[in-house]
Amino acid sequence: MSQPSPESLAARRGPQERRPGPDTLSKIGNVIAVGSGKGGVGKSTVTANLAVALTKLGARVGILDADIYGPSQPRLLGAPLDRPPAQDGQITPTVRHGIPLMSIGFIVPEGSPVIWRAPMALKALAQFLGNVEWGELDYLLIDMPPGTGDVQLSLAQQAPLTGCVVVTTPQDVALGVARKGLRMFEQVKVPVLGIVENMSGFVCEKCGHDHKLFKKAGGETLARETGVPLLGAVPLEIAVMEGGDAGEPILLRTDQSPAAKTFLEIARRLEAEVARQNAGTSAEEPTQAKIGPAGELKLTWPDGHEGSYAAWTLRGRCPCAQCVDEDTGRRVLDPKRVPLDIRVTGVQPVGRYGLGLAFTDGHNTGIYKFADFPALCECPACLARRGKPAETFSV
Repeated sequence: MSQPSPESLAARRGPQERRPGPDTLSKIGNVIAVGSGKGGVGKSTVTANLAVALTKLGARVGILDADIYGPSQPRLLGAPLDRPPAQDGQITPTVRHGIPLMSIGFIVPEGSPVIWRAPMALKALAQFLGNVEWGELDYLLIDMPPGTGDVQLSLAQQAPLTGCVVVTTPQDVALGVARKGLRMFEQVKVPVLGIVENMSGFVCEKCGHDHKLFKKAGGETLARETGVPLLGAVPLEIAVMEGGDAGEPILLRTDQSPAAKTFLEIARRLEAEVARQNAGTSAEEPTQAKIGPAGELKLTWPDGHEGSYAAWTLRGRCPCAQCVDEDTGRRVLDPKRVPLDIRVTGVQPVGRYGLGLAFTDGHNTGIYKFADFPALCECPACLARRGKPAETFSV
């Protein structure tokens, strides 16, 4: 085990401002999603090997297998498929190679497909986030399912993500889908820590030549286009496949092969990016949210601004589907139906991009984006500067 660098130690301490999330995640320094937007690019293999690489660097790492319909982590890590023990509603994760792991693969019988509608899958995911005793970890890697649907959005809303890693392969068809996945994370304000190009090329064991079977430098091109760091390019290697089938990621067998060395370098670069991310604060996220004495919303912003938002204004501009026609964007809520004495009764962070608010009239389904709040601030300074009523929320 190598001595951790100052950057690694800074990364493992987590962000300066702890983001709200389930209590079971409170002892975890960083929660990082590993996504692809597309199946078949080796995202789960990268997640397992990245976890082992981080442990080789001295970090405490866990894996949450969020691919409800196609769990791969138990096989990749060679974990027994016994149902994890639970006490008082809290699940103890399976530990394999020193890595705590939770997966739907431990719950459903081996070989049985998970034929669930989205609400059932989301319920299972919520339990994995809120009912697993992960303990103290430096990193929890979330192996995301492919795509940009309900599960991805729910994770971005419920988990206090430090950021995400996007996995792709070099060819255009994979890059195009990975680009969409990357943009999805950006839209919900999850920082993209880097790109991993998997199956970068095949290194001949006899001559050492790197054959680009798919395309050359696809991940590098995507990184340049999006302004996101390229963490590394993992070559095709038979030993990676053999390790996955045997439940022993390659770094448990050797640290000298091209792929093994690449995974270690990716882990080092990832820690450097996490350290840089954690060193700053986002100007778009409030540092504090509370309810004022008159039932108004109070937000404190990183620049020190103390924002005040009237409950009547917020309720009348709710962006949810009950209040706004999803097809036309026309607001259907009649402001006259909003009580003048309405109050905010609850504030719930939604990922890194918004707040969910509850009101005294029972309404609680709107997600208010952070980017929209400045135009609605009704503190004396903002009202004087704006000289006009608060603007509406975008939908």
